[in-house]
Amino acid sequence: MDWQSLNFTFDYQSNAIGNSLIVHADCLEWLGRVPKNSIHAIVTDPPYGVKEYDFDQLEKRANGNGGIWRIPPSFDGNVRAPLPRFTALNKKERASLKRFFFEWSHAALHALRPGAHVFVASNSFLSQLMFSAIVDGGLEYRGTVVRIVRTLRGGDRPKNAEEQYSDVCSMPRGCYEPWGLFRKPLPKNMKVSDCLAEFQTGGLRRKPDGNPFEDVIYSERTPQSEREIADHPSLKPQSFLRQIVYASLPLGEGIVVDPFMGSGSTVAAAESIGYSCVGIERHLEYYELANDAIPRLAQPSAFESQQHLSLA
Repeated sequence: MDWQSLNFTFDYQSNAIGNSLIVHADCLEWLGRVPKNSIHAIVTDPPYGVKEYDFDQLEKRANGNGGIWRIPPSFDGNVRAPLPRFTALNKKERASLKRFFFEWSHAALHALRPGAHVFVASNSFLSQLMFSAIVDGGLEYRGTVVRIVRTLRGGDRPKNAEEQYSDVCSMPRGCYEPWGLFRKPLPKNMKVSDCLAEFQTGGLRRKPDGNPFEDVIYSERTPQSEREIADHPSLKPQSFLRQIVYASLPLGEGIVVDPFMGSGSTVAAAESIGYSCVGIERHLEYYELANDAIPRLAQPSAFESQQHLSLA
């Protein structure tokens, strides 16, 4: 893949890994600069409102001081990873979140081909804000892909009143993760079959066994072996990512983009199934981490061996 001739690298620090490319850049700027109608799908796990990935908040997380990050106690002898305090966002910050995802959606609209699909990770607490802002930015809402995964978030007794209200939990224990599914509108009077023929987009790829892609996916937590490769607070398991990345290109051809690359797990999922992917990351620390982690995460997983999956 000649990424430079596609006008994807510009003057940014970048590196080609297999069929894919990683770029150290701000995603809003990059999406606005790439040629119009040049990417076929987006699969991404964004920072919810971006605040938790501001440099001062990342420093607090690294130092164990918290800030927007909740530093949880150990559980069954295991130290749990810090989690963002989504409930800490005030009214002004929520408005900022909506404005950011409106602008992001508008930028993505420029770069995406007509009919291209967008998978965006969220959580039950903020998804309604994110999804409405993305629709306001111009993308069509096509449904929610529900990742069934039992987490340790929520279910706590009222803070500082645990004994007094021992039979109460302030929020339900999280058992699923919503991924918004969006699509760039098809041109007027164009059918999905016409869009597939002209733009290689418009639908979702069926599973390798021929069955339709489904909007409920039972998922494991991210294995420790993958966390040891990529130390990122919101790392998703390859066993899940490979399924949605596979579905994102209906004809199995084109370019997937992750505008919030983090440690490169989406790029690794694309590499593992033979797709081309571009990962964009504005934090140099994570960009450098991804450069090392992607080839290792892209290796066949134990889950796939057990399930006899063949996504290539």
